[in-house]
Amino acid sequence: MTTEVTDASLDLLLRTLKLPSFVKAYEELAIKADKNGWGCTQYLRHLVELEIEDRRQRRIERLQRASELPADKTLGALDTTKLPTKIRRQLPSLCEGGFINRAENVLAFGLPGRGKTHLVAAIGHELIHRGYSVLFVPAYRLVQRLLVAKRDLVLERELRHLDNFDAVILDDIGYVQQDREEMEVLFTFLAERYERRSVMITSNLVFSQWDQIFKDPMTTAAAIDRLVHHATILEMSGSSVRAEQAKARGAAADSNANRKEAP
Repeated sequence: MTTEVTDASLDLLLRTLKLPSFVKAYEELAIKADKNGWGCTQYLRHLVELEIEDRRQRRIERLQRASELPADKTLGALDTTKLPTKIRRQLPSLCEGGFINRAENVLAFGLPGRGKTHLVAAIGHELIHRGYSVLFVPAYRLVQRLLVAKRDLVLERELRHLDNFDAVILDDIGYVQQDREEMEVLFTFLAERYERRSVMITSNLVFSQWDQIFKDPMTTAAAIDRLVHHATILEMSGSSVRAEQAKARGAAADSNANRKEAP
C-alpha cells in the first residue's frame, strides 16, 4: 500500500471520527515532532489540544451567530470610565458568568442614553467567550414572538427553545406595549425562567413604574419579586452617552470646518 493511500485512509478515518483539526494538522505536526524528538504521547497530546481549541473556537462562533448580539457593543468598545464606580467593580465578576451558574438575574436601570444596552451586550459577548449561550432580543420583539407562538398553540415549545439559552437579554422592557395579552406572555416567560435560567434586563422605568408594563398590581408585584429575588441591580447614572457622542461629533465637525476656512 502506498503512502498516499495510507494517508487517504487515515484522513477518512479521522473525518469519520469528526476530527477535522487532526486532518489539517497531523502531517505538519508529525514533521515538527520528528525535528523536536517528540514521543508518540507528546505528539498525540499536541493534536488533541489543537482539536479541543478549534472546537472551542467553532462553538464560540456558533454561539455568537445564535446570540443576535450587536456586533459593535463589545467590552473593548465600552468606555468603562463613564460607568459608576460600583458597576466598574462588578463588571469583571459579571463577565465571568458566575451569576448564570446560580440562575441569577442582572437588571440595568437608567434614563435613555446612559449606556445600559452597551453594558449588558458587552457582558453577553464576554459570556459567549466563556462558553455560555446568550440571546439578545428587544423586549417588544420577544413578546411578539411569544404572542405568535401562543396564537399557533406552540407557546410551550417556544419557551423550551428559549430555555436552551443560559441567559436571555431583554432590552428596553419599558417599551413593551400595554396590552393584557402581551403582559401575560411576558410574565409567563419570566416565571418559567425563575430560579432556573438567567435573564438580563434593561429598563428606563424604575420598579415603581412597572405597572405600566404589567398593568395588574398583583402581576407587577409577582414579576418584580421573581426578578429581584436573585439579582444584581445596576443603576446607570450620569449624563447621556449618546448626547456626549453627538456633542463630540459636532465639535469635530466645527474644527474641520474652521481648518478648511483658514487661509
